[in-house]
Amino acid sequence: METWRCVRRGYGRCVAGRGRYSMFPYPLKSLGQDWTTPRAELQRYCWNRHISSCLRWPGHYSRAPYPYFSSRQFSLNCRAPLLFDSGTPFQYYNWRSDHLSNTAFIHLSSHVMNSDRDEPSSKRKKHQGTIKRNWEYLYGHNKEKTKDLEDKTVHSMCEDSEEKFDFSVMSYNILSQDLLEDNSHLYRHCQRPVLHWSFRFPNILKEIKHFDADVLCLQEVQEDHYGTEIRPSLESLGYHCEYKMKTGSKPDGCAICFKHSKFSLLSVNPVEFCRRDIPLLDRDNIGLVLLLQPKIARAAPPSICIANTHLLYNPRRGDIKLTQLAMLLAEISSVAHQKDGSFCPIIMCGDFNSVPGSPLYSFIKEGKLNYEGLAIGKVSGQEQSSRGQRILSIPIWPPNLGISQSCVYEPQQGPRVEKTDSKLTQAQLEKAEVLKPAEKVSSHLQHHFSLSSVYSHYSPDTGVPEVTTCHSRSAITVDYIFYSAEKDGAAGGRGAEVALVGGLKLLARLSLLTEQDLWTVNGLPNEHNSSDHLPLLAKFRLEL
Repeated sequence: METWRCVRRGYGRCVAGRGRYSMFPYPLKSLGQDWTTPRAELQRYCWNRHISSCLRWPGHYSRAPYPYFSSRQFSLNCRAPLLFDSGTPFQYYNWRSDHLSNTAFIHLSSHVMNSDRDEPSSKRKKHQGTIKRNWEYLYGHNKEKTKDLEDKTVHSMCEDSEEKFDFSVMSYNILSQDLLEDNSHLYRHCQRPVLHWSFRFPNILKEIKHFDADVLCLQEVQEDHYGTEIRPSLESLGYHCEYKMKTGSKPDGCAICFKHSKFSLLSVNPVEFCRRDIPLLDRDNIGLVLLLQPKIARAAPPSICIANTHLLYNPRRGDIKLTQLAMLLAEISSVAHQKDGSFCPIIMCGDFNSVPGSPLYSFIKEGKLNYEGLAIGKVSGQEQSSRGQRILSIPIWPPNLGISQSCVYEPQQGPRVEKTDSKLTQAQLEKAEVLKPAEKVSSHLQHHFSLSSVYSHYSPDTGVPEVTTCHSRSAITVDYIFYSAEKDGAAGGRGAEVALVGGLKLLARLSLLTEQDLWTVNGLPNEHNSSDHLPLLAKFRLEL
């Protein structure tokens, strides 16, 4: 930071750190907030010294919030060789080594502005420090049809009738203030004022108002803020709120909020992943499952199961992550099960702390996982280091958890008795389970839902990975909206939309961003986006 101050003020620090020397051979010409100097002199006096330590490249994050130069889109703008005293307007064009001459000028700007040729491939342009996110229409709409959020609101295409019920769902990790302050090293790239809760909450509430989703699944909801600010504010917007706090010392949790005008509440089912009698389950993460009924003019309308969770972060404890997921799926199975043996439509949201293509992610989408020989550090795919290479045990969780390898609750069992030659009365046989010889436990996990991800996780145009979180340590996808739908047999490539038939129809989704996109606005959080996660938003249709 000190080095950059020196650049802005026109002096430098000597190698020993004592005293200051002029960095430029003559005073700079100031044009507003920009400074100019001949390229040759700047290269001689600046680049060959210590200024380069301030540069931040994608994947490398310094303490100084500015300047930010993208390695893929080097945004030093060049000016044609003109004299400072010339009144002729400068002509701007992108930096290239063959464009520079000894008399060319380099322009240091307080922001990075790209030309149309270098705009992000996702076609999301930087606009006054913000990045516009577009609606991507998938079902019953032209794939190429996209409009800015200002032109189309969430409910403009959500229409209810006797044949269909349309609704929207948002999943958003809003970043607990306590967690932000406990992990301040993740936000060294941020200007301090944007990290204050008094600044962040109005921004978060503004986003929620703007998107106006029918269902909100929020993670990292701090308990004191929920009681005093979040819940009252959401209730004033017409939401009914249900909240489950973590069981440990950190006072944050998950909330599911839904519009009174769209749904009735049938049941609330919290899930605590911590079990004091099972050493494996010593973490305080939680889940929350609601059963909702659409408010439509029809007798006995179908129910919708909404689940929200925040799984363990630790990349080296894939055994705990899988067990927590199995517990959540077991609760969903219990809540969503219908009398005819089928399941009502399911939407599962949250921060799963796992990346696309990881074993945990594949298990959710494919409904099966053979974990034999799988290292616990590879389950979530968050890192590729050599740590956490202990192999998953078979089974992963002990039998007394009461959850089968199919991720359903096992039936309650009576007291066990051993089989002997003596005769047992009929009453004893009805109350007791006869122990059978132990069978080899399978390493295959499965669940009974057909779940798809709202997002493809890659830019449709280029195949560049999209991200849902971006801070000083990483930029990856860990947040998801999964929903129950039957999949078409056609296989799409990276970035291709998922073709769906039956179940819930995915009408549209709010586009995600790439890491490159987010660093053009200094990552997350920033002046306009007050969490280190992006909100996910989807529009669904339930056929009646």
